[in-house]
Amino acid sequence: MLRSINQMTSLQMPSGQVVFCDFDGPIVDVSERYYRTYRLGLSTLQASHQETSGEALPLQILSKNQFWWMKRNRVADIDIAIRSGVPEDLVDTLLQQVQRIVNHPHLLQWDTLQPGAEIAIQQLKRIGIRLVLVTLRHPRQVQAFLQANDLIQYVDEIFGASDINAAHLNRADQKVALLKCAIEAQKKQGYQIYPTCMIGDTEADIIAGQQAGIVTVALTNGIRSHDYLKRYQPTSINSTLLKAVQSRRINQALQAA
Repeated sequence: MLRSINQMTSLQMPSGQVVFCDFDGPIVDVSERYYRTYRLGLSTLQASHQETSGEALPLQILSKNQFWWMKRNRVADIDIAIRSGVPEDLVDTLLQQVQRIVNHPHLLQWDTLQPGAEIAIQQLKRIGIRLVLVTLRHPRQVQAFLQANDLIQYVDEIFGASDINAAHLNRADQKVALLKCAIEAQKKQGYQIYPTCMIGDTEADIIAGQQAGIVTVALTNGIRSHDYLKRYQPTSINSTLLKAVQSRRINQALQAA
């Protein structure tokens, strides 16, 4: 686990409540990067197969809509590969290639800010809410994106993973551990962390929030669909971070103190 503190806000005296939020999904749209990684992985596999066997590898490349629908509904990467025409004996090769390149700077440049996310985090700052990001991304990647989009001043602290592949693997146990550390750190600094909420777009975020005993807010504009997220029974489901920040559920929770 790696922790990053925004030096502009870390000198402030504890004075308010905290909201915990994931990074990919709520703030960043990763769909184009994931799709381009999939396409690049297939083309690399195709070229390698042609070179070693002398035979063309017939593939059925999914459209972005098809690919993203499968990702949002938790279709296994193995199944996505097979549906794309990858022979079973080459699936592991493809998945290893995807994991190697998904965090390459050439592909990270395709990450974009989610619509309304900037307004949402500005509103949190305006009403005195401390925003703590709990993410499976490496903090350096998070900071680079926030700085590039002039948003670093709105984020008070970042708890991220040291493994750059953690976000792609999205293991719930890692998110549980990160949120636990983030909560303990806020307590030690004297911030009010109950009541609070965990906002995210995956089952890992919901599970982490539930195990921490806090309100869980699931967002449907990320890498999981509404129907899939509903299975995990979050406290509420919203379409975007902005809708969540403006929702009655969060306002009630934060005003309950």
